[in-house]
Parts: sequence; C-alpha cells; structure tokens
Amino acid sequence: MTQFRMSDKAMIKISTLFGAGDLPFCPGTWGSVPGVLLVIFLHKHLVLYVLAFVIFFLVGLLVSGQTSTILNESDPPRVVIDEFACVFPVYFYIPLNIKAVIIGFIIYRVLDILKPPPARQIESLPGGIGIMLDDLIVAIYSNILLRFLVALRLI
Repeated sequence: MTQFRMSDKAMIKISTLFGAGDLPFCPGTWGSVPGVLLVIFLHKHLVLYVLAFVIFFLVGLLVSGQTSTILNESDPPRVVIDEFACVFPVYFYIPLNIKAVIIGFIIYRVLDILKPPPARQIESLPGGIGIMLDDLIVAIYSNILLRFLVALRLI
C-alpha cells in the first residue's frame, strides 16, 4: 500500500494560502480576508458552512504543523491557514450585514493579535494544535462579542 505524502513545497503553499501569508504587513489579516469572503458566500448554507470550517480546520492542523517543522519555527507568521479557517466560527449564527462583517473582522484580528487567555497559553502547544487552537479560541471570543453587539442592536 502506497502512503500519500505531500511535498514540503505543497505544505507551505497550502499553509500560506498560496502566498497570502507572504504579503507584506499583517500576514494574518491577508489570510483572514479570503476566509471572510467565503463566509459571506456560504453563510446561508449551514451544512456547507460547517463542513467547510471542519475541512479547513483539519487541513490546517496537518499543514500548519508540518510547515512549522519544515521552517523550524513554532508558529511561523506566514502560516495563515489558521486565520482563514477560524474566521468561520466568528460569524457562526450571526446575522450578516456589512456592519457585522466589518466589526467581526476587526474584533477577530485585534483579539488574534492580543491573544487573551487561554489563547496565548494554547499557542505554545506543539505543532498544528497550538497554531490552530489559539485562533479558534479567539474566534469563539469574537463570536461572543458579536452576539453581544447584536443583542444590544448595535449591529
């Protein structure tokens, strides 16, 4: 039985979203933008929305950990599949309008930079687990804040 092994080059391409993570200044932001666009497209299709998140998250676990090993860095800034995949939970069951999209994006990016507990601590877990889970925690925080703003009818 032949075992499939992705090349190092392919791992890096996928984990950087085909170079989005190599763009100058704030690579995580560049990685989040295509995720938000896909969220907008899939938002009204719950099964596809959840399926897309699960697939991207699992792929992110695999490729981000491998890329981390290849580049010999614990959480390489150019790896942005975590921001891409984890933007989905930010908007989960949030009524989307332009205000919600923009505010959610800003909250997510700010919290991803600040890494409130336990995100900072989880980030230190090895490989793809630390790389992906800290963003998932930040996404959950972002979703909670967005829900609060929706409840207050601010968005």
